[in-house]
Formats: sequence, C-alpha cells, structure tokens
Amino acid sequence: MWCIQAIDGEYRKRMYDVIDLYTKKNMRLHVIAIDEKPKQIVSDKRKPIPMKPGSPERYDYEYVRHGTANIFVAVEFKAGKRMTRVTKRRTKKDFAMFVKEVLDGYHRTRKLHIVLDNLNTHFAGSFEETFGEEEAKSILRRIEFHYTPKHASWLNVAEIEINVMDMECTGRRFEDFRSLEDEVSAWTGKRNRDRKKIKWGFDRAKADKKLSKYYTE
Repeated sequence: MWCIQAIDGEYRKRMYDVIDLYTKKNMRLHVIAIDEKPKQIVSDKRKPIPMKPGSPERYDYEYVRHGTANIFVAVEFKAGKRMTRVTKRRTKKDFAMFVKEVLDGYHRTRKLHIVLDNLNTHFAGSFEETFGEEEAKSILRRIEFHYTPKHASWLNVAEIEINVMDMECTGRRFEDFRSLEDEVSAWTGKRNRDRKKIKWGFDRAKADKKLSKYYTE
C-alpha cells in the first residue's frame, strides 16, 4: 500500500467496489475473500534445539526441500467463517475445485460475492476447463466476482487471514504434505469454533483522505 505511485480511474473503480462491499451493513450479503499461499515442504538437516525458558526453539539455516504445496484460504470475515484447502499445485483446476467447494458450503445461498486478485487462474475460463461449459454456467450463476485493482492486494482481507495463519500455524517448517494439511485443518477448525472475525474500518472517505494525493483522474 505504501508503494503506490499513481491511482487511475480503473484502480479507484475497483477499490470503491471492494470497499463498498466490505462496509455494507446487510448481513444477508455473503462476502467471501479468497487468496492463496505457496508453502515449501522442507525438513531440517540438523535437529532443532528445543525451546527453553527465555529462549525460543532454534532451527539451523540449512534444510532439505521436499517440494511445495499451496494453501487456499476463503474467509467470510464478518461472520467469522473460513475454509482452507491444501493442494499440491496451484492450477486453474485447483482454483475452480476450491471455489466450488466453498460454494457447496453455502448451498442455501443464491449468490456469493467473491473478492479476488488478478491471478491468471481467477477467471471464468478455469471453471469451463474444469467442469465443462454447462456445469460452469451453473456454478458461475451463483457467483459475482469482485477483483481488486492491480498491485492492491491490501484490499483482499484473505491476506490478513493468511498473515494470522502464518503467525499461528504455518510460519514454521513442515517436512511432509500430510502434516501441513493436518495442521492447517486443525487451525481452521479452531478459528471457526472461536468465530474469529476481521474488523474492517476502511471506507471510501478514509480511502480518499489517505490516497487522494495519488489520484490521477
């Protein structure tokens, strides 16, 4: 956010769209922010030094790589609900399957408003390639996508959720896919049981006050 050089009309249009969505009072409006995080699967070359009073657990800087994983995160931040899925890749199919899983979790809801960034997998074509044209149409009828401006990932509250996940769960080494999957699942379940919410207080007025010096039109 602090590296902004110029904000054109398209940026402002998308920014206002997302901000307005976040600040609406209608609790029947289901707003889901989705983002994803790559994660290395590594093991220690040397055994870590255990934690002791006044000293945290210490890891050697050397490690052995065992590949990578991807963590999808969907958060309905006003309701204190989130869904996660650990996948081995981050393809169009992986994205489409995760969004369908999120949609299935809201089977009584006519439409979900989904906030995303502009990654090349985050578009309608991913659903057509994964499910075929007819099923894709059925899925997409229940979704309205809201894209953040380019270089404005700060507008996606799923990033906040991912930062919390890193602090509480994934910000350490995992030596196999299953342990990462189990830990993320356990973290998600606890955070949902605790109904942890994200407080968003950035409205249009605050955005204009803070960012107007960057507006070009």
